[in-house]
Amino acid sequence: MSDLTRQSDRLLQDARAVRDDNRTGGRHRRQSIGRGSAELKREHLLKKVRNIAIAAAAIFAFSVAAGIIVDGIGFTGVVMVFFALLAAGFIFGRYPQMKVPRREDLTRTEDVRQLVGKTELWLEAQRPALPAPAVKLVDDLGVQLDALGLQLERVPADHQAARDIRELVGETLPEMVDSYRNIPGNLRAEERAGSTPDRQLIDGLGRISREIDQVTRQLADGALDDLAVKTRYLEYRYGGSDQPQTEEN
Repeated sequence: MSDLTRQSDRLLQDARAVRDDNRTGGRHRRQSIGRGSAELKREHLLKKVRNIAIAAAAIFAFSVAAGIIVDGIGFTGVVMVFFALLAAGFIFGRYPQMKVPRREDLTRTEDVRQLVGKTELWLEAQRPALPAPAVKLVDDLGVQLDALGLQLERVPADHQAARDIRELVGETLPEMVDSYRNIPGNLRAEERAGSTPDRQLIDGLGRISREIDQVTRQLADGALDDLAVKTRYLEYRYGGSDQPQTEEN
């Protein structure tokens, strides 16, 4: 197996290990299924921290200005400042809340990193309505999407693989999950035409998972070909690495 393919496999294994380690913090915690959604959550959290810091600075500035005007704010003023800080921390710590992307948002997203992160966020919101085997597949899809996103960043936006994966991840995947969720819960395990909605969903997610893995490996093969060409050029230009270099007088 080639070095780049082994690196891709190690990336998948490491991402799964990180995801599994995160789950040890409690079964009821809402864990990210991938690095893309985790990054969007961190950005959202940093915005909240920034808003709290701005509010705290404004409160302190107002209290100082008021103290200068009235020659000190006194004990009552200190208490009011304290409760104002608590209120600011509570309000800006809870709002604005993280918005789950809508299905149509996925189809309009052009940036690959944003598409991966938004798709992972959207999938996380769907997990409570899915059967247990499908939830496991969704978690694995998050890991695969992370690896795929890294590969897609290296290819042009109009590359056929990029277009195909946008259709697969931004349209086919959410449409299939939404179609399943539109089925009443008491009918999802009912057999019809030799299968059940639960089984059809699981099979569909499995096929999408295999397709994502195949595209990731195809893109890695392209990078391997480029590397091989450059390596052969170096060998032709400078000779094999095992040949000692001679000094010219």
